[in-house]
Amino acid sequence: MKKFLLVMLFFAFVANAQTVALSSFATGFTSAVEITHPVGDSRLFVVQQGGIIKIVNTAGVVNATPFITLTSLISTGSERGLLGLAFHPNYASNGYFYVNYTRSGDGATVIARYSVSANPDIANTTGTILLTIAQPFSNHNGGTLKFGPDGYLYIGMGDGGDGGDPGDRAQNINENLGKMLRIDVDSASPYGIPPTNPYVGVAGNDEIWARGVRNPWKFSFNRLNGDLWIADVGQSAAEEINKIPSPLPNTGLNFGWRCYEGNLTYDTSSGNCPPYASTVPPVTQYGHGSGRCSITGGYFYTGSLYPNFANKYFFADYCSAEIAYITGTSSTITWALNPAGSLTTFGEDMNGELYAAISGTIYKIYDSSLGLNEFNRNGLSFYPNPAKTEIFLKSTTDVTLSQVTIYDLTGKLLLTKALESNAPSVNIASLSSGMYLIAVADSTGNKYQSKLVVE
Repeated sequence: MKKFLLVMLFFAFVANAQTVALSSFATGFTSAVEITHPVGDSRLFVVQQGGIIKIVNTAGVVNATPFITLTSLISTGSERGLLGLAFHPNYASNGYFYVNYTRSGDGATVIARYSVSANPDIANTTGTILLTIAQPFSNHNGGTLKFGPDGYLYIGMGDGGDGGDPGDRAQNINENLGKMLRIDVDSASPYGIPPTNPYVGVAGNDEIWARGVRNPWKFSFNRLNGDLWIADVGQSAAEEINKIPSPLPNTGLNFGWRCYEGNLTYDTSSGNCPPYASTVPPVTQYGHGSGRCSITGGYFYTGSLYPNFANKYFFADYCSAEIAYITGTSSTITWALNPAGSLTTFGEDMNGELYAAISGTIYKIYDSSLGLNEFNRNGLSFYPNPAKTEIFLKSTTDVTLSQVTIYDLTGKLLLTKALESNAPSVNIASLSSGMYLIAVADSTGNKYQSKLVVE
């Protein structure tokens, strides 16, 4: 007998924001800090802070053998560990991927390149170190790696740690800490410098693309238009979100830390502080009330399954475990969901659908209002639900049901069938345990949606 695998979680933080919900997708992870995928690849790769990367297929099944194990290379404790993973845009042909970890012994940040083996589910364990950055403290390591629309590798670096950026590193253009770095992994060995980086040929480190970040715990590119979204963890007063529209500028952006925390003055005592008007203002920020204290950046929704999510950037607060969103570039934050557990990272699949890692489980993020009660409101029903091998449909009106379609939560079409008016039933024996979306069309062209649980 099939076991019921997916658990629907419905939580609401405010009465008018009940459409964001979670559905369990894959379990068995420890301290997941990244969920990503190669271009055009339906698999998800889950990075564990302890040094292991696992592969999850589209059914939520975790490969028994890890993609790669780097536990012997990394230092752990505090905010250290294996923190980032990015696949080369041409991964399908060259097999290259890049990791960000803190090195065993001294805790320095290491950016290294690895490659996949002949087995697409297993990586070679010998890598090439591209870049090493000393870390004075164990926290504020950043960790995210992403290839931008320009083909360059972007690296988010925290300010080196402790509190208040005591070394004033984020504003120091001769330090790689407290910066957004940008390197060219294709033009030279171990890497080249994009010629449009702002400090090429002048004072300042060539790798720097932007400065003045405290600890950018997750940044992401809009996969459709190239906009860059950065969530920067605050000190004591403000958690901020920054958006840089595409095409990305090459002018040496300054996000303001430690001089400014969000749009608030923090410490302008050094001679490195620009006027606030010369910095990049956050799209929005929030304070540390209601148990909030540390932002976790997410993604601007670009999927197609949930129209209500369009034009929304999703993020979370680690301390309060709330999921929130802003619409467009509005500064208004909607605190939409408050699941139990610690949300450590978001993820995006090849179709732009979103995921979240919460206390050892990867969840799909979905719109719980999709199809809610559409059957009941229109005199339609199906039974049983949950079902095992077959469902039966009926209508209390004179409408003739013509077709049924079933999708998974990523929007993938799984089954379609023309209905016989005298026996409207559907065999679902081919469906795995879980939750699905069912759509029924009538003879006039109207469509009705609901949820189907298979056990």
